Amino acid sequence: MADELIIEPREISAMLERGEKFLLLDCREPWEFEAAHIQGATLIPMRQIPQKLEAIPKDQPVVVYCHAGMRSFDVASWLKQQGVNALSMSGGIDRWSAEIDPTVPRY
Repeated sequence: MADELIIEPREISAMLERGEKFLLLDCREPWEFEAAHIQGATLIPMRQIPQKLEAIPKDQPVVVYCHAGMRSFDVASWLKQQGVNALSMSGGIDRWSAEIDPTVPRY
């Protein structure tokens, strides 16, 4: 089941390039978002996800990311249980910075 929750950064990059409709959800803390984020991402810190569930669409994919992939995996798992088509980006924003967009700062 774990593998079906994971999406690779290159797949997300391709989705963005194709203009696919999905929510890119950053589940890190606000200070982390300020330090580095992916253009177009929506910030909802992990601890706020349950209270803001109604703001998360169920009619389109949701790709969750964090710093290294642990928090986003937990969030994607929980969202899946709530009926959301959620995926977790493997390696988080750190991997995104290393492999996709080096202009995004690493921290």
